[in-house]
Amino acid sequence: MSVSAHPTIIQGGMGVAVSHWHLARQVARSGGLGVVSGTALDAVLARRLQDGDPGGDMRRAMDAFPVPEVAERVWEKYYLEGGRPEGTGYRPMTDLSLRPNRAVNELAVVGNFVEVWLAKEGHAGLVGINCLEKVQMATPAAILGAMLADVDYVLMGAGIPREIPRLLDDYAAGRPGTISVDVAGGDARPLTIDPRELLGREVPVRRPLFLAIISAEVLAGYLSRDESTRPDGFVVEGPVAGGHNAPPRGRLSLDEQGDPVYGPRDIANLAKIADMGLPFWVAGGAGTPEGVAAALEAGATGVQVGTVFALSHDSGIDPPLRARMLDELRAGTLVVRTEHRGSPTGFPFKVAQIEGTMSSEDVYADRPRLCNLGYLRVPFEKADGAVGYRCPAEPENTWERKGGEAESTEGRKCLCNGLLSAVGLPQHRKDGYVEPPLLTLGSDLQGARRLIELHPDGWRAHQVVEWLTA
Repeated sequence: MSVSAHPTIIQGGMGVAVSHWHLARQVARSGGLGVVSGTALDAVLARRLQDGDPGGDMRRAMDAFPVPEVAERVWEKYYLEGGRPEGTGYRPMTDLSLRPNRAVNELAVVGNFVEVWLAKEGHAGLVGINCLEKVQMATPAAILGAMLADVDYVLMGAGIPREIPRLLDDYAAGRPGTISVDVAGGDARPLTIDPRELLGREVPVRRPLFLAIISAEVLAGYLSRDESTRPDGFVVEGPVAGGHNAPPRGRLSLDEQGDPVYGPRDIANLAKIADMGLPFWVAGGAGTPEGVAAALEAGATGVQVGTVFALSHDSGIDPPLRARMLDELRAGTLVVRTEHRGSPTGFPFKVAQIEGTMSSEDVYADRPRLCNLGYLRVPFEKADGAVGYRCPAEPENTWERKGGEAESTEGRKCLCNGLLSAVGLPQHRKDGYVEPPLLTLGSDLQGARRLIELHPDGWRAHQVVEWLTA
């Protein structure tokens, strides 16, 4: 694909299924790069099937999976005719690990295939998938599933994604794909998926383009200097972008709300990035027509935009929650904080302050701590050399028993459960407790405020693309 074929507008890959297949498809049909969130798509598919697959979209996509017997095993394990009885929970899932069994890999591969396939269905537009470097143990299966659905772009941030170009090359060549998974207190361990072994046959796939999501020109230079780590382009995020942010450079300083303070050192030098000769897109605070024009003037290929798409009627956010955010947007009371301790990853994380969600102190305090999904668990080396897994959002005594420091648990929120709840897939515990939602947006709401004036009842994704490129 030539540089001239790159889209100007990239729709951000947000939350867990906020950027779901429907949103990505609408953006792709409008001429932008529609991006599905690649986080926890195994859980998303399993829960949609347990809800009875309303509309039949999962079944239609699974019928297109290139190895029917693999998709059928997933269907038979999770599908419930008519959906779960009201108030009952979703069945437990096996946590990610360095040695996933076949069933774990099959669900992950099929889940990612389904999301990308549905996003690409019925048009010739471009579709990408956004994965998190911090969720390393999910990466090989997620990217394989996306490539089986002929994904056009892979985007990755929240870390240093130096191994993704090689992973894409290996899968495209029919070779096993390997990721080095960081292990706290020990050496990294390899995690490999052999597509032929997993699928039972060889299925040719096309190599997608890879965009590394970065926040500084130093990282762009590091990734660019070697062919094995060089991406096909960059998304350059500023500190007002939604989701996870890079920590501020230098000594940490907090404002009166306890949020990290960013300064001039945290703004990437776009001129230096442009000199590297790779296409790049500006993200964070670029979600207006003027933001697009400024990015192009700086040498960018375009912009990545999240918040205005997340608030559109096409996003995966549970409609009542989206309606509440739009109400607060109209009233001028919508607030987004950068919580420096909220995410178990240790990265600052943007959280929309909506009453009744995990942003409320009382809701956070009342939630019984539980780590039952484990996407943000990290491996650690035990005294005997074996590998264990822990997350600072799990129960404090469990974390400390595994060698974690007590202060690391303070303020940590279960993003896995909160983000699934935000898209209408909350877990119902056996004691009747329902996991509350957690919502993330960018803190620059200028574009959203202007759109709510143009479209008082809300807007669609295609209207965002048209407005940004007008």
